Amino acid sequence: MTTVFSRTKGMTEIAHNYCPGCTHGIAHRLVAEVLEELGQLGNTVGIAPVGCAVFAYKYFSTDMIQAAHGRAPAVATGAKRANPDSVVFTYQGDGDLAAIGTAETVHAATRGENITVIFINNAIYGMTQGQMAPTSLPGQVTTTTPYGRDAGAGYPIRVCELLSTLDGVAFAERQALDCAKNVLAVKRAIKKAFEAQIAQKGFSIVELLSTCPTYWGMEPLKSMDWLRENMMPYYPLGNFKTL
Repeated sequence: MTTVFSRTKGMTEIAHNYCPGCTHGIAHRLVAEVLEELGQLGNTVGIAPVGCAVFAYKYFSTDMIQAAHGRAPAVATGAKRANPDSVVFTYQGDGDLAAIGTAETVHAATRGENITVIFINNAIYGMTQGQMAPTSLPGQVTTTTPYGRDAGAGYPIRVCELLSTLDGVAFAERQALDCAKNVLAVKRAIKKAFEAQIAQKGFSIVELLSTCPTYWGMEPLKSMDWLRENMMPYYPLGNFKTL
């Protein structure tokens, strides 16, 4: 019998702890597959965040470092500068990257740190029970915006558009984890981001539109529809910068 699919060696056999319908697991697999295909598993350091993916170090078959909330780009900078020939990536959610970690993200990018950021944007704080995130949409109901996000709470941050204006950024792309076609595009974007790092071009980021069925308060399939109908118009897919 011909094998058409096999488990990537880039992931351990530990079962994920994510909620049903969460797309973190898909993102994990794609990152792991790309690192395996590029022959970099034994040369990679991943930075695990604080947030839903706090236990990412249990799932990747690479060296991993745990970072304080929002500080993953700073930790990644140290890891990369200490071992410039390694491949270093962070895996961060929107609350981690675009709230408490905004300064670390922006300054690592503007310095052109040769690291890769995998950014999971589900427009809400998932780990801490559904508060408004910097990426929550106008009118979106969260536990801290029960009547919907309004201008008084600020407007959502479009991270790829923001970072693509910085000279130190070599690659910035946004894709979505909502269907097979887009999942393939995600994998291509992740591969290009890591290739940019291997070529020493500078900072690279891949933003992934993702779901949070639990704190969006809907079934998994409905959450995919909500992502397409609400997130994609505000956060358009595509490449924002390639050097």
